[in-house]
Amino acid sequence: MISASTVTKRYPEGLEALKNVSFEITAGEMVFITGHSGAGKSTLFKLLAAIERPTSGSIVVNGQNLAALRRSAIPYLRRNFGLIFQDQKLLFDRNVLDNVLLPLAIVGQTAKEATRRARAALDKVGLLAREKALPIALSGGEQQRLAIARAVVNRPTILLADEPTANLDAESAADILEIFRAFHQVGVTTVIATHDPQWVSRLSTQGSPRVLLLERGEMRHLPQPAAAAGASV
Repeated sequence: MISASTVTKRYPEGLEALKNVSFEITAGEMVFITGHSGAGKSTLFKLLAAIERPTSGSIVVNGQNLAALRRSAIPYLRRNFGLIFQDQKLLFDRNVLDNVLLPLAIVGQTAKEATRRARAALDKVGLLAREKALPIALSGGEQQRLAIARAVVNRPTILLADEPTANLDAESAADILEIFRAFHQVGVTTVIATHDPQWVSRLSTQGSPRVLLLERGEMRHLPQPAAAAGASV
């Protein structure tokens, strides 16, 4: 599903954000990418989403080498992705429903079907009753739910989230975790970058997600918790 091989990302000013990072993520797996602030998590998120390209090495998603893709092919690749950014990237001049409708309009979905799917996505994250509200009227946790609804409305096979609980209180963060877990349980490959180690400990389900630790741009593969041994993720 996702394979990274000796990936290095070096920026023009000389900063080496990632160094020889390699890992594999199988279809339907849930993986946490953790590490200190500045460890390279957001850089890796951008590479996985084909927002940036590695300086060297390769990232292959569904058999496609992202570094070799033409720019014109990237929007089609991203139709398989649900992307949740750290800053959410909501449209504050459009209401909740219109924010979720946007990805469907881009792919040419009919208005009737788009509205049905957008409302279904909002219902899944508990925001259907707020569909006419502007994002500014939502709490931080509700804005994050809106970002998730927009990310999943196209029914992606891969969900990528960058620090999705940043600046949220404990209760809101726990609610967001439950939403991610629900999508994972129906087979969506879920990759979450977070600096919060409590995320993993809060996950109480059969088996545990795999954890990849970044330290100063280098990947440390942590052993799977003993409680999850033999469990299917």
